[in-house]
Amino acid sequence: MVDARFYPAGEPLTLSELERITGAQARSGTRGDRFVAVAPLAEAGPEHLVFVENRSYLERLASCGAGACLIHPDAAEAAPPGMALLLTRAPQRGFALAAAALHPPPPPSPGIAAGAIVDPTARVAPSSEIGPGAVVAARAEIGAGVVLGPNSVVGAGCRIGEGCRIGPCVSIANAIIGARVTIHAGARIGEDGFGVVPGRDGHVAIPQLGRVVIHDGADIGANTTIDRGALGDTVIGPGCFIDNLVQIGHNVRLGRGCIIAGQVGISGSTVVGDFVMMGGQAGLTGHLHIGDGARIAAQAGVMRDVEPGHSVGGSPSMPIAEHLRQAVVLRRLAKGKGA
Repeated sequence: MVDARFYPAGEPLTLSELERITGAQARSGTRGDRFVAVAPLAEAGPEHLVFVENRSYLERLASCGAGACLIHPDAAEAAPPGMALLLTRAPQRGFALAAAALHPPPPPSPGIAAGAIVDPTARVAPSSEIGPGAVVAARAEIGAGVVLGPNSVVGAGCRIGEGCRIGPCVSIANAIIGARVTIHAGARIGEDGFGVVPGRDGHVAIPQLGRVVIHDGADIGANTTIDRGALGDTVIGPGCFIDNLVQIGHNVRLGRGCIIAGQVGISGSTVVGDFVMMGGQAGLTGHLHIGDGARIAAQAGVMRDVEPGHSVGGSPSMPIAEHLRQAVVLRRLAKGKGA
């Protein structure tokens, strides 16, 4: 069950309101007409909303006590009598939208907390919340409705757009951040890119003189690092979701709506198209072009460009079907069965 100590419920929602929020088609039930929270199937009561995406859960749904369920139309007959239904071909997406509405993040508590330091030349919107121990450096700009978590630092000249939520212990430098961006705890935005000229007389660091630009609606995971550009910008496109512990090198450019799982590393100057997906621990060398809609499997080592819409896996990476065939052959050889 959702613990209200950590995720307080917002205002109850009617079935028609949930229909509007999720884009589903509502079918009324008799268990209740106002819903206060989401819940797992086994714990739900008449005031709760559940969802079923995987058909293996339909048997559990039959005994579920929830008041309403998001479900595919083809599975609607599995619901018990009296349960209201929200019929949609994307139940999980609908559930995500409903859960966000039923359990919204707390609004900012406007003001500057004791112990925070705001430079006199910084501009902070009155509706923003600056947490204890946070630092807003000279000439920085904090937009309306921003939450800046405890002990986070916004460096000189940085700009944070309206509605951003920045967790505790985040550092932001040399960065321009759009609206409604979420940056989770411990992320490092705008630090030096890794530029070194090696030599026997001593290695020389290449000055990193660019910025990080994060566009509207991006979500940056905990302890992720996004290096600033060497001369130009490192760019995170609108609506990108980046997991925890991801390393993005200098001058990388991500397009719209990319999804990048944990521990991915992207080397400098690689250009990633729109709606690309990368599995956990994938590694990309520098100066690559990854086409729109490409999919990179977990632990792939990508050393060549990937064409739009293609899927690759393995290290070095190859078309995913070839990678899977090789895995089958190796398994057979290991068992002494030949290819």
